[in-house]
Amino acid sequence: MTKIESDIVETNKSAEKLYNFLTDFNNFKSLLPEDKVSDFQSTNDTCSFVVKSMPTIGMKIVDKTPHTQINIVSHQGKVPFDFTLLVKLTAIDDSNSKIQMIFEADLNMMIRMMVEKPLTNFFNMLVHKVKELPV
Repeated sequence: MTKIESDIVETNKSAEKLYNFLTDFNNFKSLLPEDKVSDFQSTNDTCSFVVKSMPTIGMKIVDKTPHTQINIVSHQGKVPFDFTLLVKLTAIDDSNSKIQMIFEADLNMMIRMMVEKPLTNFFNMLVHKVKELPV
């Protein structure tokens, strides 16, 4: 099992506000780099998009724990492996929180070598971009 953990990023947003924003995939597009992502489609619980030089990635929210955790799984994409993505939110106080993303997938060695660094960079970019959200 391959496990990729993003940085833990401290934000000046409450865990509740982040949770409400991140549990609606219609908001997710604002986290993605416009120059590297195309064909973004979403509903409240699902989204799909193409990252430059990768197949379509589809995701679905399958479980949520208010203000602390969002569980996401691969869904209807063309990625050659199934994955889970855990978004962890930790309240620091009423207006500050921490966020981390943890990705897990059962990858063979060749795929792991190809995707580990780009995925690590991608998830780190996402959690750092959360600091800029207007929520």
